[in-house]
Amino acid sequence: MSSIKKIKPLVEIIVPEPKADETYSTTLLDREFSFFGLKKLLGVADISKSGDRVCGLAAEDEISREAARSILSELTLQHLYDRPLIDDKGQLDSVMRVGYDIDLEAFSSVATMTLGATKNHLLSSTGNEIARIGAVLIPVMVAALAKICDVHELIYLSRKVKPTAKARTRVGLPGTLSSRCQPNHPTDDLRCLTLLSYMGLSEGTGDCLLGMNPAEDTVENVIVVMETLDKIRRETGVPTQICCLAHIKTQLAALEKGAPVEILFQSIAGTDTTLIDEFDVTVDYLDKAYYTMAEKGPLRGQAEQWMYFETGQGSEVSYNKHNGIDMTVTEALCYGLARRYDPFMVNNVTGFIGPETHLDNFEMMISNLQDQFMGKLMGLPMGMAPCYTLHSNCTAEGQQMATQMLTAAGANFFMDVYYGMDRMLSYFDTSGHDNQTLREIHNLKPAPEYLAWAVEKGIYQVDEQGNVERGANWGNPRIFCDSDVEFQKLLESTPAMYGLENAGPRVANHVQRTLRANQAIAREAIHTDLRMEELAQFNVRVLHTKATSKDDHLNNPELGAHIAEQDLTTLQAEGCDVQVLISDGLSAEAIHHNMDELLPVLEDGLKSRGFTVGQHIVAPYGRVKLAEEVAETLQAKVIINLIGERPGGDALASRSMSSYMTYRLAGEEEKQAAAEFSGNSDISFEMTVISNIYAGGIPSLEAGSLIVERATEILENRAAGNRLTDLLRKKS
Repeated sequence: MSSIKKIKPLVEIIVPEPKADETYSTTLLDREFSFFGLKKLLGVADISKSGDRVCGLAAEDEISREAARSILSELTLQHLYDRPLIDDKGQLDSVMRVGYDIDLEAFSSVATMTLGATKNHLLSSTGNEIARIGAVLIPVMVAALAKICDVHELIYLSRKVKPTAKARTRVGLPGTLSSRCQPNHPTDDLRCLTLLSYMGLSEGTGDCLLGMNPAEDTVENVIVVMETLDKIRRETGVPTQICCLAHIKTQLAALEKGAPVEILFQSIAGTDTTLIDEFDVTVDYLDKAYYTMAEKGPLRGQAEQWMYFETGQGSEVSYNKHNGIDMTVTEALCYGLARRYDPFMVNNVTGFIGPETHLDNFEMMISNLQDQFMGKLMGLPMGMAPCYTLHSNCTAEGQQMATQMLTAAGANFFMDVYYGMDRMLSYFDTSGHDNQTLREIHNLKPAPEYLAWAVEKGIYQVDEQGNVERGANWGNPRIFCDSDVEFQKLLESTPAMYGLENAGPRVANHVQRTLRANQAIAREAIHTDLRMEELAQFNVRVLHTKATSKDDHLNNPELGAHIAEQDLTTLQAEGCDVQVLISDGLSAEAIHHNMDELLPVLEDGLKSRGFTVGQHIVAPYGRVKLAEEVAETLQAKVIINLIGERPGGDALASRSMSSYMTYRLAGEEEKQAAAEFSGNSDISFEMTVISNIYAGGIPSLEAGSLIVERATEILENRAAGNRLTDLLRKKS
């Protein structure tokens, strides 16, 4: 344990007393500019982005932005240190406190420097000096620096610092570009997981991780996924590490049962309210998880790091829990939290949320460059996932431009999502083909341990001059199968497989044409509306949200989370056990393709269990959070929200929907139990989710029965989400 980083308790981290907001002013030519409060100054100084515009934090025009940057440049680091940003309740939250865990003596040597002088010093320094300075900066300072850097500077400074991390492989070494292979499937089909892992390995990916996002976040399922990934790793002999990206509580429960939890994952946020309310984790729990892995993790004694965090600009804004802080600063606060645990991987997924945070290619690209700069300056082994969803104005071309810049800036790793389209999460990320293309353009290699294995397998070859080239088996997953029959069965289990043909490091043109055509079809589905006359057969009542148009709905999720005032006055408490709420979400087509089969099964199942069910509600332009307001207004125990998912790359996936079951905590006993489990003293709702309901995932008929089972478990145990899973696990 002597080599394990000792985490400083929160109460021992010194933070100055917050100060009252003050006015920052300057004059440009004959115009005066004033900004009240540091939060506003920081927001206006940034490039304008959708999320900040919605929150009123972005600059109104370019000259205002430059005025804010001028003021910011003249502030000293000490000035920023002395003004910690408080939450909406006027308190200093734990995520902000964690960012202040720096060497105060070392900080004193730079404290009097202005932000502009600090930037100049970094641009004139070596990588070692940049890393030294970054280690003593709090997150707000790092974000402020990102706001006054141009694109060349963000890339130049990022490239000079490349922190490394080691488990079985060491990632981040000079001259390397690694990848995480992500073999997701809508229902966690292990054959698909296996094939997509083989595909990634045959294309030289997965040297930093084989990591799957599970569709079903239960201990039993997570154990099966981990054991399958571990079997693939052992049978292929590939030197890498595995991870199942379930909730951290599920992973630790699996570890207790002997599962090979080699790398521990969790999504994190830049405010306590987002971290606790939405991600169901606290800083104290992360501390406990870190030490648990140090003592019990399968790679203890071998791995130098074992934590994996994912983040990306916008989650705090998307949940409306940003405390009046802009997206770049809250992202920097995430990195301050990640720095506490000396992680093996930090993966940035800016662009994953959608147009409410990043509207177009430019906003996505600039945020990714800022994120990589901030993370690397704070000493983190940054992997980048410049991604997009079809309901934004981001495109494959914009994503590709982002990856070229991020590779030039020294990214540790990218994702490998086969064809670039995630079959479960319905978003678009980098692929193994992208990774190999970037390696060949920028003369980069996989991690050395992995490269030696890949050369043995014929995936790569090394010439007499030491140049690495694609070998005869590059892109040939058949080498990992014992027979053609086995390989064919794996192919048949995997959705959206349009051909294995390649052209150099890229997919063949006919495969690309199919991919792009399906994207176009799926993108179109987002902009369709519910056909109310077809839903009338289900005896529904209509509830309007505050979103009055498709643009409102897509670009400002907060509007779709609230009942329109004129409808709110007509509702009254009904006290039913279950209320079904139907919303288009991000695909009206998903509702129309599933309701005919799903809803009758759901109705019959709920009534056969003796539950009282309210008249179904249809809410056009509705979001998931709408269920909470409906539950409070109608005093329903459980809201079953049937809602269209964002379409993925397969045209069929535009018909995919989810069921979000929101449980209203009514009694003090329930609230106390939920608060103790989650660490959130203000918790009012818990949620269980069944996703990927469509012909290519969970069929409608089966989903109807499954929803009834989950709703019954919720009502009988008076719990949902992770707490319900924990209760059921203890009972079994």
